[in-house]
Amino acid sequence: MGQDKGTSQPSEPSVWRDPRFYQIASLSTLLLYGLLVLHFDISIWQIVITISTAQLMQYVGTRYFHLLFFDPKSALISSLSLCLLLRTNDCAVAALAAGIAIGSKFVIRWKDKHIFNPTNLALVVILASGLGWISPGQWGQVAWFGFLIACLGSLVVTRAARADVTLTFLTFYVGLLVARALWLGDPFTIPLHQIESGALLIFSFFMISDPKTTPDSRTGRIVFALIVALTALYIQFHFFKPNGPLWGLIACSPLAPLLDRLFPGVRYDWSNPATGYAPAAVPLSLSVQPQRRFS
Repeated sequence: MGQDKGTSQPSEPSVWRDPRFYQIASLSTLLLYGLLVLHFDISIWQIVITISTAQLMQYVGTRYFHLLFFDPKSALISSLSLCLLLRTNDCAVAALAAGIAIGSKFVIRWKDKHIFNPTNLALVVILASGLGWISPGQWGQVAWFGFLIACLGSLVVTRAARADVTLTFLTFYVGLLVARALWLGDPFTIPLHQIESGALLIFSFFMISDPKTTPDSRTGRIVFALIVALTALYIQFHFFKPNGPLWGLIACSPLAPLLDRLFPGVRYDWSNPATGYAPAAVPLSLSVQPQRRFS
């Protein structure tokens, strides 16, 4: 795929080049399907409170850090992801999770880049405190629904130029599960059951692929995905903790700045999602506009 150097005008309006619109549509579709068809164990009030709190935190951060305008897209993505994954009996916990997710974008940063994926951080904090849980089985065993998640996720990561980290993580993670089964002499039904999880697919296609928290270079992202997969499986099988990928990502996220230093790359720019390159006509240091630094 050739690099878009910004020498010609795009054929589509620039606003629709932002992959976050596609991610919002995908996550919204998944949530509606879960509510109407799979009857997710989540109340409408929890959904309303989660989304509202996320937007409120985004607005407060926008005003406090003097950003040029209020941009609800990233906050909506994080809150929809929380609605899909987090389960709790207390709406106050849902509000707390949304506040942690969006607040971390503004506070926990290194060189104008997120350290932790907002949704991942919020989920780990809530799980570690025992205030909520994740139900991997809520998606059921319907194969075509898993395929639907994968297709929607593929659309998102392709638009966000981060398909490499998703495919690398899944290859390593699934491959290591199969290798472990072979080593232990387990039947293949065991690793198959372990990967039949909607939560795993959402993590792979919507969370670890976050362009604002992954390394800038392709080499860095491949190394990052391998480390996350190894860490996730170690935590899952050595410490017997479920949701290994979530713990693996939170443990490995601080390595992203180091990988950026070892394998330099061009910083991702939402305005040019096809390749992640900023337009050549504008110096890179100027292409990251203030209103986008906290997206």
